[in-house]
Amino acid sequence: MTSTPNKSPSTQIAIFGGGCFWCLEAVFQRTTGVTKVLSGYMGGHLANPSYEAVCGKQTGHAEVVLVEYRPDQIGYAALLDIFFTIHDPTTPNRQGNDVGPQYRSMVFATSASQCELAGRKLGELQSAGVRAVTELVDVTGEDWRVALDQITRDSDSTTVRTVRPEVVFWPAEADHHSYFNRNPGQGYCLFVVAPKVIKAQQSFPAMVKD
Repeated sequence: MTSTPNKSPSTQIAIFGGGCFWCLEAVFQRTTGVTKVLSGYMGGHLANPSYEAVCGKQTGHAEVVLVEYRPDQIGYAALLDIFFTIHDPTTPNRQGNDVGPQYRSMVFATSASQCELAGRKLGELQSAGVRAVTELVDVTGEDWRVALDQITRDSDSTTVRTVRPEVVFWPAEADHHSYFNRNPGQGYCLFVVAPKVIKAQQSFPAMVKD
């Protein structure tokens, strides 16, 4: 049973999409101040999507990670720095050899301050000549947690139908969680995920968990 992030008064939630969620998950799991990471789907038009449907480009979702973090240990701006370092925000619907809308660059801001900081970061990138195509989606005030709080992936609950599916975070299937940790020798993990983990640790050594 996968433990789902449940924001407490001492933690906040960030949501990022930038290529395969195995990569982002592995990086943020090793980041100081991050307490939980959960892979999932967001930004699509159908409820309760499956991995096969998302990869088949049937739902419009992006692969994302939900990052629970302690702002007294790491700020949202630092998470943004890591995110934009470990993926290419300039290629629409693509990360390396992974091609498709599910791999597009996205930031889902869960608060007004996150939206402001993400917008500022994108502005800085543009000023530096980085033509980022990252989609910034403000879900402040939206019931994006409904799939975590009220239904399970095998439920027939219709609760979510009262919420716009595109703003809901849908947890991925259990076999995608902690994928790199469980499959370090798998080919994709060796040649795609591991280099991103190393890049993050070399770029932000002070933010690597002990």
